Amino acid sequence: MSSLKLFEPITLRGVRARNRLVVSPMCQYSAVDGIATDYHLAHLGRFALGGFGIVFVEATGVSPEGRITHGDMGLWNDAQIAPLARISTFLRAHGAVPAIQLGHAGRKGSRQRPWEGDVSLTQADADARGEGPWPTVAPSALPHAEGWQVPGALTDEGLERLRQAWRSAAQRALQAGFDIVEVHCAHGYLLNEFLSPVANRRTDRYGGTRDNRMRFPLEVIEGVRAIWPQDKPVFVRVSSIDGVEGGWTLEDTVAFARELEKRGVDVLDCSSGGVAKEFKGPSGPGYQVGFAQRVREETGLRTIAVGLITEAAQAEAIVAEGRADLVALAREALAAPQWPLNARRALEANPLDFQDWPIQSGHWLANREKTRRMLKST
Repeated sequence: MSSLKLFEPITLRGVRARNRLVVSPMCQYSAVDGIATDYHLAHLGRFALGGFGIVFVEATGVSPEGRITHGDMGLWNDAQIAPLARISTFLRAHGAVPAIQLGHAGRKGSRQRPWEGDVSLTQADADARGEGPWPTVAPSALPHAEGWQVPGALTDEGLERLRQAWRSAAQRALQAGFDIVEVHCAHGYLLNEFLSPVANRRTDRYGGTRDNRMRFPLEVIEGVRAIWPQDKPVFVRVSSIDGVEGGWTLEDTVAFARELEKRGVDVLDCSSGGVAKEFKGPSGPGYQVGFAQRVREETGLRTIAVGLITEAAQAEAIVAEGRADLVALAREALAAPQWPLNARRALEANPLDFQDWPIQSGHWLANREKTRRMLKST
């Protein structure tokens, strides 16, 4: 048995992950009408084969207008279930817990893909690629930045449609075989917009005080928790700080975490920023780990640390020192899909050990390593 904390299994309600390593939701902007393709199966499957404990499907829109781009994944109709079920089945078969993030882009929707410009769609996009703009919604009629579409402020009827959209998407996620659902309250998207005083200027019961600004996200989360089985965990991703003057703070996040725990949320995924283009906050390797640690220490809620975590010893220390319960990788996972398998070999200083690898590749790699060592000794 390994003594490494990073590779200890963790049980969340009735779900057991083989280690503490998570692949963060990462938008690939490659779905068709919200439907996952073979690309997504190959993209996500490599992380299960690479040894990650939990693998998240990217931010998945609860409604068509909740997408960021035309290429976003969705769960607003039943046709989108089967392709995702194929992915969850593959992930589980190869040892990873299948997880999905449900979100709504809010005022940051109706956007070009990052490599097409990453700004609001216009008629020119419709003419060039057949991908025109759609109306966006937000807590208040404030654009994300200069040149962005002005969203429509959500009415009570609009809020109820969205509550139902999240519940329906959660039900479809269950049908698709996912064991973990995460509600996206981060990165300047709709629920983060409600939380942030930078984006939320409402004067009704959903704006003004922190309790009022938390109200709609909490209603959404309550709805998802009611749908999600009691033996399966619910995660929430937050921007722990807005990183702008007058914005959401870490103290706000701690208060939010306490309310989430009361509502049956199991894990807080601690990111930051996104509600505005500027960000003033910590930087450097592991720059968001302190957010996860603060929430964990003050509330007892389990947390995920994420953000420029690239080294095996760094990730091990985060868990071993009790700074977070899980460690999530994003771009580092893209660069090294077998990161967990290589990290364990490196931390245990046993370069000949390939027993955790899929046997189809581990067998050959172990033989290659033995041959390399024989050649070095001659």
